Amino acid sequence: MENTAYSFDKIFDYAVPESVSQKIAPGCRVLVPFGRGNKKRQGIVWYIQNAKGGNLKELSKVLDADPVLTEEMLATAGFMKEHFFCTLYDAAKAMLPAGIHYNVSILYQAAEKATDFQTLSLTEEEERVLDYLIQARKPVKEEKILEVFGFSDDRVLKRLSEQELLKKSEDVFRKTGDASTKMAALNADAEFSQMKLTAKQKGVLELLQMAGNASVKEICYYTGVTSSVVDGLVKKGLVYYYEDEVFRTPKHSAVQIREELVLTQEQNKAYEELLDRYRIGKASVSLLYGITGSGKTSVFLKLIEKVLEERKGVIVMVPEISLTPQFLDTFCKRFGESVAVFHSGLSMGERLDEYKRVRKGIAKIAVGTRSAVFAPFDKIGLIIMDEEQENTYKSESTPRYHARDVAKFRISRHNGLLLLSSATPCVESYYYAEQGRYALSVLKNRYGGAVLPKVQIADMNAEAQYGNFSGFSEVLLENLRDNIENGKQSILLLNRRGYNTFVSCPHCQDAISCPNCSITMTYHSANNRLMCHYCGYSVPYTDECPSCHGKGLRLGGSGTQKAEQELEHIFPDARVLRMDTDATMKKYSYEKKLAAFANEEYNILIGTQMVAKGLDFPNVTLVGVLNADQMLYADDYRSYERTFSLLTQVVGRSGRGKEKGMAVIQTYTPENTIITLAAQQDYEKFYSGEIAIRRAMLYPPFADICMVGFVGNNQLLTVKAAETFLQELSLLARKEYSTLPLRILGPSSASVVKVSNKYRYKLIIKCRNSSGFREMLHRLLTEFSKKRDFLSITVYADMNTLSF
Repeated sequence: MENTAYSFDKIFDYAVPESVSQKIAPGCRVLVPFGRGNKKRQGIVWYIQNAKGGNLKELSKVLDADPVLTEEMLATAGFMKEHFFCTLYDAAKAMLPAGIHYNVSILYQAAEKATDFQTLSLTEEEERVLDYLIQARKPVKEEKILEVFGFSDDRVLKRLSEQELLKKSEDVFRKTGDASTKMAALNADAEFSQMKLTAKQKGVLELLQMAGNASVKEICYYTGVTSSVVDGLVKKGLVYYYEDEVFRTPKHSAVQIREELVLTQEQNKAYEELLDRYRIGKASVSLLYGITGSGKTSVFLKLIEKVLEERKGVIVMVPEISLTPQFLDTFCKRFGESVAVFHSGLSMGERLDEYKRVRKGIAKIAVGTRSAVFAPFDKIGLIIMDEEQENTYKSESTPRYHARDVAKFRISRHNGLLLLSSATPCVESYYYAEQGRYALSVLKNRYGGAVLPKVQIADMNAEAQYGNFSGFSEVLLENLRDNIENGKQSILLLNRRGYNTFVSCPHCQDAISCPNCSITMTYHSANNRLMCHYCGYSVPYTDECPSCHGKGLRLGGSGTQKAEQELEHIFPDARVLRMDTDATMKKYSYEKKLAAFANEEYNILIGTQMVAKGLDFPNVTLVGVLNADQMLYADDYRSYERTFSLLTQVVGRSGRGKEKGMAVIQTYTPENTIITLAAQQDYEKFYSGEIAIRRAMLYPPFADICMVGFVGNNQLLTVKAAETFLQELSLLARKEYSTLPLRILGPSSASVVKVSNKYRYKLIIKCRNSSGFREMLHRLLTEFSKKRDFLSITVYADMNTLSF
């Protein structure tokens, strides 16, 4: 049931009226009366059973002609509820595209007696509303009435309803309608040989006799007539109209080219290993570990071809929208219209229609970000997670699922293969491969004779000693200059957007912070504003301190906007392209910018981590990391892993063509082991050190980590809620779950304690993610949410969270 609290979440029983008994099936959405007021809510049919007796409410309406969720997807929702501590409806909703959702709206219509409202004693507002609804002659949504009259609430509507002058009802409306086109076809029973027709009408009939049917738009184009000519034929009964469904397919530039895939001996060995795992016919997980540029995608493509031969669906996930265009072009060139796209950059209509193309069996491959894991295939043979270590595969809002866990569950239901792929696998995945839980295939060499780039570490302390206080070392500038002169391209990584990352006052020493969040504001030169990257709050930049009103604010730190401007000043003849979330807000921005860079319209591409992974540009022979240190010292046990992965990935963008590449990593801590190992591209050595630390500190994979979060407007009450929860957890664990291994840390504040005027605190529980632990936590969350003292506090659990 929608909008149901976690503590009240369960399957509710309803009676099915005889009138809809043939229309309803598990997986259909329905409208039902709920609660004491019988307010209409959406629900999803989980199962149907024959039962007699019982005083049950009847469901009001069936919303779907066909089920939107299969039996397997309903089971997946049940899995998500148990493992990610969400409601069944939230889990089911996450599987569906936003455009398919319904909104329940209140409608008002003028009653019959309202026509004589002039004889009644009404206020001017009430008379205006009644007159408006009488003129409308149909039910009007409540929100529309409030907007038209500028009302802040529904008091006027309630008064008129109480006097029985308005009829109040509820109905559902789809957020996005199905797309269709108006078609015309000949009426087979019509006799038109004796009819008097114009030359234009005859032309239309001749076209339809040849084609059978055509859209009105096509008829007008090919015959040169207007739609009124076709209307005339419809009136004569010679032609009839009908609506034909069309799909709003996202545009892409790829032209289908089906060339034979030629694999190297090493690639072919990996392919054969993976194909053998797939042919076992049982659910399994494989890890494809290959250095950057080793040709993992070619192995994917050949494996996908084999799976498609067996008429099974394939899901391919990438961690970022920015990776989708190049990846999608590769797949569309190979598989054409059988590829569907799933990511948040599409319009609601496009997302809805891509979902329907998969559901109807038109598309056989779903390519996209995290949400692609829910692609509604009837049969799944293969799920691929590229760059499987990326934290974007983990949802940070309800339901807090990891796409890898959902993929494992779905592939187990279909007895297929889950393929994890990366040059820097997450520590847990590589450990499971070592232990034999996952199969392991390895690619140690770059494809086509390309070699790993030479990497140079630039010590920014030494640069400062020689008077260089810019964000660019001399060695990086020298290589950028050489690349520009020789027609080669460069990629620069700076994982901070904006112009200056903080603004401070020289008088009171305060940094200008967001009033809603405990974080400093970032200066953006494009709009001359200070902006908060957490809540979106922004103000025009002035030179006056808001605290002491002193003048002369200092700008500090560098973001991508400032780096872009400095590069244009240093290299006035260079063409610099910036890619970050500010520069790619428009639809298809990723595609256009990456296509322009691929066409060598730009010399330098600078951006945040969206330029660090998955991109393949043969003319890029230089990569620069402008500030490697900022990633190393986060308050998170995964910070070393993330830094190593990001540095390794971005270095791997260089030298992927015929010429050897180079990379420059700028740092103030050149002796740091992580930076050294990333420069050497030595994942095995990094892993051996990291796994030893994880074992000693009892971090994943040697324990699971569950974070219980507390969010509230009142800081003291939020802290008290966390402390009370800890007491109840300790008591229940000792009393009924004493055999569970537990270590509890906290309560403590989040690294950014206030976001959007809400305070955030947490408990960290080291545990085993067993059914017993999940049962205990479910009981605690359910009972705690009923406590009257803490009704204003949001409490949630996040299993194996990737961020504290």
